[in-house]
Amino acid sequence: MSPRKAAAVRAGDRTLREHLIATAERMMAERGTAGLTVRAIAREAGVADGVLYNHFADKEELLAHALRARAESVGRALDPLPEPGSGTVEENLRAYVRHGLTAHNALLPALAGLVAQPEVLARFSALSGGEEDWRSWLAAYLRDERDLGRLAADAPVDAATSMIVGACHEPVLSTLFQGEELAHRVPSGSVDDLVAVVLRGIAPG
Repeated sequence: MSPRKAAAVRAGDRTLREHLIATAERMMAERGTAGLTVRAIAREAGVADGVLYNHFADKEELLAHALRARAESVGRALDPLPEPGSGTVEENLRAYVRHGLTAHNALLPALAGLVAQPEVLARFSALSGGEEDWRSWLAAYLRDERDLGRLAADAPVDAATSMIVGACHEPVLSTLFQGEELAHRVPSGSVDDLVAVVLRGIAPG
């Protein structure tokens, strides 16, 4: 096919660049990134292989944009995070943990294979432009609750943040490094246990 618009683009409002990003995002979500080639993306998008290079410097740039699009799609599907001072701290922390677990699990297929493609991850990070992420929101939430007096005045919020973020990262890291069959999945019921440990610890009372 010549470098003209694909049929899917002619029928809609997306530019060819947007169409290529959306196609790569969908393929990443469904198949992961391992073995995802320029030819495969081009065929799925309905364009010639060389068309991609009219819009992106290389495959890594396209995948970085596709990963960014996937992260944004996942984020839009999640419930809003609670504000400091609303509800109870315990309820709010459960919402943050559920948010983190859901987001990381949804991104897992797209992240599969990227351990061996650090250039894609570096470009993805650069696309964020220093924007705050879920970890930053969680840390800010805990600091605000401490300032409001709903946490101890000396509460180590950075340590609590690391505990929660680490638990949400665990399923992703174990899958990436151990494979799907050996991966350790965090059961949904463990959300309550994690929040209880963060708030009350494990030492005897």
